[in-house]
Amino acid sequence: MKKLYFVFLFIITACSTAPSQFTAEETTAWESRADEITIIRDDWGIPHIYGKTDADAVFGMLYAQAEDDFNRIEVNFLNAMGRLSEAEGESEIYRDLRMRMFINESDLRSMYDESPVWLKDLMDAWAEGLNYYLHTHPDVEPRVLDRFEPWMALSFSEGSIGGDIERISMSDLEGFYGGDPAASMAVAEFENPRIEPTGSNGFAIAPSNTLNGNALLLINPHTSFYFRAEVHVVSQEGLNAYGAVTWGQFFVYQGFNDKTGWMHTSSKADNIDYYLETIVKKEGGFYYLYDGEERPVEEHVIRIAYKDGAGISEREFTTYRTHHGPIIQEEDGKWVAFRIMEEPLKALQQSYLRTKSQNYDDYYASMEFHTNSSNNTVYADADGNIGYFHSNFIPIRDQAYDYSGFIDGSTSATDWYGLHTIDESITIKNPPNGWIQNTNNWPFSATGANSPRKEDFPIYMSQNPENARGLHALKVLDGVTDFTVETLRDAAYDSYLTAFEDRIPALMSIYDGLDDSNAAKADLVDQITVLREWDLRFGIDSVPTSVAIFWALELNDRVDDARSGSGISRDDYIRERRTPEMWIEALSAAKETLIADFGAWDTPWGEINRFQRLTGDIVQPFDDAGPSIPVGFTSASWGSLAAYGQRTFNDTKKIYGTRGNSFVAVVEFGERVRAIAITAGGQSGDPSNPHFNDQAERYASGDLREVYYYREDIERVAERTYHPGQ
Repeated sequence: MKKLYFVFLFIITACSTAPSQFTAEETTAWESRADEITIIRDDWGIPHIYGKTDADAVFGMLYAQAEDDFNRIEVNFLNAMGRLSEAEGESEIYRDLRMRMFINESDLRSMYDESPVWLKDLMDAWAEGLNYYLHTHPDVEPRVLDRFEPWMALSFSEGSIGGDIERISMSDLEGFYGGDPAASMAVAEFENPRIEPTGSNGFAIAPSNTLNGNALLLINPHTSFYFRAEVHVVSQEGLNAYGAVTWGQFFVYQGFNDKTGWMHTSSKADNIDYYLETIVKKEGGFYYLYDGEERPVEEHVIRIAYKDGAGISEREFTTYRTHHGPIIQEEDGKWVAFRIMEEPLKALQQSYLRTKSQNYDDYYASMEFHTNSSNNTVYADADGNIGYFHSNFIPIRDQAYDYSGFIDGSTSATDWYGLHTIDESITIKNPPNGWIQNTNNWPFSATGANSPRKEDFPIYMSQNPENARGLHALKVLDGVTDFTVETLRDAAYDSYLTAFEDRIPALMSIYDGLDDSNAAKADLVDQITVLREWDLRFGIDSVPTSVAIFWALELNDRVDDARSGSGISRDDYIRERRTPEMWIEALSAAKETLIADFGAWDTPWGEINRFQRLTGDIVQPFDDAGPSIPVGFTSASWGSLAAYGQRTFNDTKKIYGTRGNSFVAVVEFGERVRAIAITAGGQSGDPSNPHFNDQAERYASGDLREVYYYREDIERVAERTYHPGQ
C-alpha cells in the first residue's frame, strides 16, 4: 500500500462574526450555575475547577479552557466538524470534505438524542460553558462558531477517530471528487527523514521496583506543542482528574486521578482497511460487486461552505459509499472504500468514564467500549497494579488475506467479523519484571524477557517495529528496583542516543579504512576525533551531538535517494548496502553546513537546538534574532526518550522545536497521589499573560515542577479564586 504523509498547516486569517444574542433565560441559568462553580488558578496559571456535579465541573472546565485559548478550541471544532473552510477559505475545502464523509450533523444530533442522561448532561454543560464565556467576553470575536450546541461535542469525541480520518490523502480525494487527478500522484514514497516520528512514551513501574513501594507512571505524550493544556477538574460525584486536555474536549485525555493513571501511545495495529470495489455503472446509478451480487452504491450530497472574500460561497459534492465505508480515491480502475471505526457516541463515553475509574476493574470496564482505536494504553493504580492495553479496536479478519495494503472488496471473505476482545488482544497485567514500557514501538519488548510473543497473535494485531526509543527504554528500566518520582523523571530524560550505537562505530571503520591519499582523511580528522571520543550522550554544550546529528541527517537524505523504488527500509539499507563514499560525503556535507550556518563546525548543540515561543498563533513564527532557550534533548529519531522534533523555519539557521515532549508528568500512587509535571511554554495562549511562557526554562532542562492536587495545597499557592463570569 502506498504510504500517505500529510502536513497540516492552519494559517490564521482575520475573520469574525458578531456573537449570538443569547436569551435572558439562558444567561440567567448560566449565571446561577456559575455561582456554584469555583475556579482556582495556581501560581502556574493552571485551573483547578470545583463543581457540585460532574456537569458543573465540565461547565467550569470549558469556561477556563476558553479563557486560556478560545482560538484553539474553535479551530479544533471547525476542523472536527468539517467547517474549517468557513474561516480559512477555499484552500481547506478538501480537508472539510474528508471530515464530512464521516461526521454528519444530523447523525450527531440523533446520537445526542439517544445518549444516556448523564452524558447528555455533560454535553449540555460543555456547550453552556463555552457559550457563557462568549456571553461574558463580548470583546472575543469567534471566527465562525458564535454559539456551541451540545451535539457538537460528539464531533471530537476521542483522539483516535480524527487521526484515523487523517490517513486519507487529500490529494487523492481531490483527484477523485473534482480536482486534478494527477495530484493524487504527488505522494512521497518515503517519509521525510527530517520529520519527527509521531507518538509518545509511557512507563509503568510496579511497587516491587520502587523505593516507596508505590506504583509509578510516566505520562509523556509527543504531540505538537500547545495542542493540549493542563487542567484539574473535581466534582462531588467522584470526578478528580488531572492531566492533559485537548483544547475543547471535556475529559482529561492523558492523566490521573487519586486512584488510577492512564497514558496513551500510538498504535500501529492494522485496524483501517482500504477495500478495492469493482464498480458497475447502470442506468440509475452505480453498483459494486459483492459475493457475485450487484449492490447499489450509496450517494450522499455534501455542501461545503467556504469564506470567499467578505462573503460565503458553497461547493457541492456527490460522494459515494459502500458498506465498507466512503469512497476516497481510485486505484487501478477500482474505487477505494476506506473503513475505520465510526463510533463517536461510544468513544465519548469511554473517554470520559476512564477519568473516573477507581481501580483496574473500572478501567478495564471502560475499555469494553472498544473505541480507543489508534492508541495503546500504559496504566498504573493505587492498588499497585500496572498494565498495558494494546489498540482497543481490532477487527477480526481472515488471516489468509494480507490487510496491510489494498484488499479485495468483492468478497465477504475479507470483511470484518466483529472485534477481538480485550483478552484476545495484547494485554499485560503485573508482569514479573515489574515494569512496562511503550514508545510507539512493538509490544513484544514491553516487558523485556517477559514480553508477549509476536507469533501468538494475528499479524494484523501489531505492525510496529522496534525503535531507538524502545531500545533506550530497556536500558533505563531493566534491573532498577528503587525507582522514585525523581529517578523515573531522570530515566525519561536520559541523554543516551541509541541510534548512534551502530552508526558511529561503522563510520569509524569506514574512515579508518580510507587510503591516506584520500583528501577526506585529513579534512575530516577533527570531526572523526570528537565522534570517536563521544559517549553518545546529548547536551547543550556537546559538539559531537551537533556533528553526529547533522551527519546522520545528510546520510539519511542520501540513503533515501539511493533506496528509492527498492522497497528496502532505511535501516536495512544502512546496515546491508552502505557505501563508504556515501558515509564520508555525508560527514563532509555536515561539516560544511555547520560552518556555513553557524560559523564553525564545532558549534555546541545548545546553540543550534532552541525553544522559542513568540506569539499565540497556532502556526508559530520563528526568528533567529528573537529570544530563545537552548534545549539538550533531540529528535526521537536518535533514541532520545525526551523527544524534541525540530527543524528550520522561514530561513532560520537555528532549529526550533514544534512537537515532541509537550506535557510530561511522573505520578506516584500511594495513600496520597504525588506528581510532578511540565508543559511546553506555559498554560496560556495569550503572550501578555504571565503564564504564556513561564515554564519554558524548566521545560528545556527537564526540571518538572510539583503538581498541586489537593485543595489545601492549591489554595496555598492560589493566584486567583473566582466563579466563571467574574
